Amino acid sequence: MSDYNPPQDPLVILHDDHEVVLVDKPSGLLSVPGKGEHLADCLMARVKAVFPTALLVHRLDRDTSGVMIFALTPHAQRHLGLQFEKRQTKKTYVARVWGEMQEKTGTVDLPLIVDWPNRPKQMVDHENGKQAVTDWRVVRKGDGETRVRLTPKTGRSHQLRVHMLTLGHPILGDPFYAEGPAGDHPRLMLHSETLQFRHPDGGQGMRITAKCPF
Repeated sequence: MSDYNPPQDPLVILHDDHEVVLVDKPSGLLSVPGKGEHLADCLMARVKAVFPTALLVHRLDRDTSGVMIFALTPHAQRHLGLQFEKRQTKKTYVARVWGEMQEKTGTVDLPLIVDWPNRPKQMVDHENGKQAVTDWRVVRKGDGETRVRLTPKTGRSHQLRVHMLTLGHPILGDPFYAEGPAGDHPRLMLHSETLQFRHPDGGQGMRITAKCPF
């Protein structure tokens, strides 16, 4: 992380109102500050500069881009936090993975735990891991790679990255799990495309999309 050099693109606001703000996080930017001054620049800080009351609800990995929601009131933060906790939100991701997948759809159900000597990497552990479930569907394939749409049913750290790796199709450009030519890409090819949630004021269903940049 000593070479942290986040993109300086202007903040992309997808939706904002009196309770929530949704933004499109660029790849390479931390969701929240890391330890130390050099890791202070993050999406949370940039959102707070525009919306001073913004509160954290969830995170995306530094290398993942796409939709992130922030609460603007403590009520909204509690409301949204419960939706994430009870898995009432629905997220879909787009990824480009190594190799051409043979099946059209599938589900990975493999429990994950932190790989302590190699943290923040995660690994499959049937004894002590926490349940992690991912649905996947092929969008298209060719030239030795596959574009997939991923729908996580749980929200474990690095879940999509490890689950794709276990299928033999690491996500392109993954600094932790892709090796050789699969890792040789300008960024992690993983993007949080849509987020569905209930609005904290009145409970109306909302679906916000951030266009995939790759």
